[in-house]
Amino acid sequence: MSSSTVSGSAPVAPAAVPARRSRLAWWKLLAAGAVGAAVVNLLVFAVARAAGASLVVMDRGQEHPVTTGGVIASSVVPLLAGVGAALLLALWKPVFLRIAQWVGGGLALLSVAGPLMSDTDGGSVAALALMHVTLGAAVVAVLELRRRR
Repeated sequence: MSSSTVSGSAPVAPAAVPARRSRLAWWKLLAAGAVGAAVVNLLVFAVARAAGASLVVMDRGQEHPVTTGGVIASSVVPLLAGVGAALLLALWKPVFLRIAQWVGGGLALLSVAGPLMSDTDGGSVAALALMHVTLGAAVVAVLELRRRR
């Protein structure tokens, strides 16, 4: 008999490791997602500008330049509105987090059609489409972090 076992005792199983949970409050998670999406989209904007993309979209014969403020507003406002509504609905029924992931991610991917059909150069199309995908990924990630909490 070894010195680490006691006669007649059962072996002791190691304690289960608790699941890792997000410690961010819902509003902190929402703010972090909005800031994260804006920062990534600003990086895409900067790379597109450095690569020589015009970042000007033609709409009904009028030029609409894509600006830094426009990128920030287009990144933050939809995320705050959509994810904020989903978080409020999830207080009533938690299943809304999963539904909002599908709807939010799907709408962001569907909105990629706008840049793909726009009348502008290829660099601008690619940058704007990537910004839409980034926003969709941020929506899904924020809601997943909240759902796992």
